[in-house]
Amino acid sequence: MNKRHSRRNSGRRSTPAAIAGLPVAKNDEAVIDIIGMNHDGEGVGRAEGYTLFVAGALPGEKVRVKVLKTKKQYGYAKLLDIVQASPNRIAAPCPIYDQCGGCQLQHMDYAAQLAWKRQLVVDNLTRIGKLQVLGEPELRGPQAIGGAEGADAAALASAAAVDGAAQQGIQVHATLGMNEPWRYRNKAQVPIGVTEGGLVGGFYARGSHRIIDMETCLIQHEHNDEVVARVKAIGRKLGITAYDEETGQGLLRHVVVKVAFRTGEMMIVLVTNGDKIPHADEWISEIREQLPSVVSICQNVNTKQTNVIFGDVTRVLWGSEVIYDYIGDVKFAISARSFYQVNPAQTEVLYGKTVEYAQLTGKETVIDAYCGIGTISLFLAQHAGNVYGVEIVPEAIEDARRNAELNGMSNVTFEVGASEDVIPAWKEQGIEADVIVVDPPRKGCDPKLLETILEMKPERVVYVSCNPSTLSRDLRVLEDGGYKTVEVTPVDMFPHTVHVESVAWLVRDGAVNST
Repeated sequence: MNKRHSRRNSGRRSTPAAIAGLPVAKNDEAVIDIIGMNHDGEGVGRAEGYTLFVAGALPGEKVRVKVLKTKKQYGYAKLLDIVQASPNRIAAPCPIYDQCGGCQLQHMDYAAQLAWKRQLVVDNLTRIGKLQVLGEPELRGPQAIGGAEGADAAALASAAAVDGAAQQGIQVHATLGMNEPWRYRNKAQVPIGVTEGGLVGGFYARGSHRIIDMETCLIQHEHNDEVVARVKAIGRKLGITAYDEETGQGLLRHVVVKVAFRTGEMMIVLVTNGDKIPHADEWISEIREQLPSVVSICQNVNTKQTNVIFGDVTRVLWGSEVIYDYIGDVKFAISARSFYQVNPAQTEVLYGKTVEYAQLTGKETVIDAYCGIGTISLFLAQHAGNVYGVEIVPEAIEDARRNAELNGMSNVTFEVGASEDVIPAWKEQGIEADVIVVDPPRKGCDPKLLETILEMKPERVVYVSCNPSTLSRDLRVLEDGGYKTVEVTPVDMFPHTVHVESVAWLVRDGAVNST
């Protein structure tokens, strides 16, 4: 290893780089082996036992790095050279991949991405949930931050080569991926800035609020690219100013584009720092002329100095208030601020697995906590006796009721409120759930909701998660309360990023009936 020891000034250290006892200091160069990858997609390496996180490095590689920052237990390093490449390394097809922060895994073969995402779920289940996974080793001791003690998936599988018939544990399936993992996003939220050449719009550079201008994004639907490019060009032509975060001046903050994959309808939302749009009629006229697929042009007003995209006021400038799309056979109305899954193809896969784990025969009563605009509720309602959805956001419940009416579904009831308050009230009314489905935000389920589930004692719980760590934490609570996690299936909703969705199937009192 090529390294130098930290220099000392009369025994006093003025920077973190000189922490006593570390084998490397800031600006050192070293050749290290990458033994894993953390949840941010950074390679995890060791320099004489000291953990270094290296963006762009893959497990199995030998790399030369420069230390950027050190802390007591771990540090960060910059990738300088790849001494020995992983067989899973590929050339990222996106020309601005190294600058843009939108994707993190384009340099990794897609099959390897799917394997890593499964392993990420497994590591969280064992490390945070203290759960046993079939085909995995017995619970390990303290692990490296963001990884499984320096072992890649192959090494873990080898270490776990035990008699499967004698094992007890959770079946974690292979990640369900896409046949064509590109151009899958139906929504673009593009921040707008300004350069000497006029308006620019794209993604923020990694770790900053500096906008990288973008004409093509390989994970966006092609029509979204076209709309953003045309809107920027029209804005430049009309002299529209871009919002400046530092001064709070300028008009156009974001351009949000939504495309319905099944119907082809498109919506544009112009997020503005103020009510009035100069040359609004000309802008609308040019958009309509150049982009005939656009059926809705909206304005959202956000005058707050905040990173939040939308403000409180939304108005229709031209066309329809909503666009329509389908997930499976269910039709949804999508408004400017509606939450709607951004990958419709994989959403159908995710919800299909949810229905499978709910084991519905057409007679069950199902409660959908965190129901949003009713996407999962309506999917379940096709196979259940009655579905009850609860959501704390009133606007979402309005959308859910509208979507139920749109599909002629009368076996669905939606109510505004916190799940931990509404579900006990339903129980008092005699509503007993056979199945409870939860699809919480990244922070996981509210502890009171978990208590409510344990008190309600449904036969089955289906947990849809976008965060393996909070999923694992909550599964531990449910297991301690008398449930058994039978299976977990990861679903790749966001190819080429570090995000992974999972669906977990739990049964009460160990009544396992494997599908």
